[in-house]
Amino acid sequence: MRLILISGLSGSGKSVALRALEDSGFYCVDNLPATMLPEAMSLYADFGYEQIAISVDTRSGPSLGALPDAVARMRAQNIDVRLLFLEARTETLVKRFSETRRRHPLSGAGITVEESIRLEQEMLAEVPELGTRIDTSELSANALRSWVRELVDADGSRLMLIFESFGFKHGLPQDADFVFDARCLPNPYYDPQLRPFTGRDQPIIDFFAKHGEVAEMIADIEAMVAKWLPCYGKENRSYLTVAVGCTGGQHRSVYIIENLARAFADRQVLVRHRQLYREP
Repeated sequence: MRLILISGLSGSGKSVALRALEDSGFYCVDNLPATMLPEAMSLYADFGYEQIAISVDTRSGPSLGALPDAVARMRAQNIDVRLLFLEARTETLVKRFSETRRRHPLSGAGITVEESIRLEQEMLAEVPELGTRIDTSELSANALRSWVRELVDADGSRLMLIFESFGFKHGLPQDADFVFDARCLPNPYYDPQLRPFTGRDQPIIDFFAKHGEVAEMIADIEAMVAKWLPCYGKENRSYLTVAVGCTGGQHRSVYIIENLARAFADRQVLVRHRQLYREP
């Protein structure tokens, strides 16, 4: 059997992720207490379900503390368990609740939305270590659906390298393990003819080919990741996220990420361009 657990902060897109899995053929359950997970999986097995997706978050209250033990028990039963933890910056979550006028699950008399978010972050502090983090701060619903499907389709038995570009002016990605700053490199943005392109387009590729320091930075990042990758592999981690940022996340960071992905093509690699997913 295969189980995808969806957890994370309220307003981070858990419902979108769960619906994406339902569209992919998973039997989905929203808000199941963690203490019920092993028994529920036995029941689903009796009914012949093979692909299950379950949302587990702070709505289930104190039972959330039982999640690590429940995950360990299910894995001991040879169930392929993966956890996706969705999060977003506090200011982004506050804005989303303001726009939708929805009530935060932890809100109450005299508690603001921001205070509710801080409380939820504390309650979920240990959950991200159980799986893969996705920062949805700058993601559209379509991008989130795509990222969830990519992670679900990946081979969970191998360490996955996630290479991610971003723009510093949009904020640091919260899901990154390594963050590199490419803002010191030549910027094609200042050439009006190059500005509309991205780091995947040939005119930008030709531009960076003329600057040796760009290739030097790529080589340095590649060497560092290659050096420390075995160490992370010993921790039985399922993924490692390497993020490279430039000012807008369109040219330099995208070009570097594409080159890094090719350098590690013999491994399991996912490529994410955070700002290229932004809706106009």
